[in-house]
Amino acid sequence: MSEQDNLQCATESVLDRKEVEGVLSTGFYTNQRPAAAREAQPPPRSQKPAHYKVICISLYNDDLRRLDAMVDSLKARGMTKANRSALIRYALGEVDLESVPRGI
Repeated sequence: MSEQDNLQCATESVLDRKEVEGVLSTGFYTNQRPAAAREAQPPPRSQKPAHYKVICISLYNDDLRRLDAMVDSLKARGMTKANRSALIRYALGEVDLESVPRGI
């Protein structure tokens, strides 16, 4: 008897074919999850957060490098929560609209 035959015999003696097919057909190949998994899921959110929105803006590479350097500098000063968004929000609060040039 070859080693392959020995492995096949050992597998057949441990795993009952009908039991394996039953587990696979009811547990793996269905859309239903076990009750414990359904109960463990947090309830779905009913609404998106209203206090912020995720947006996409364009920045020139040089401006982005400058922004990242500023964030890195703030982090080096111990402001561990500094990030691009926080720095842009701070800058928005500091803008004097009267001093903004016309050609922007």
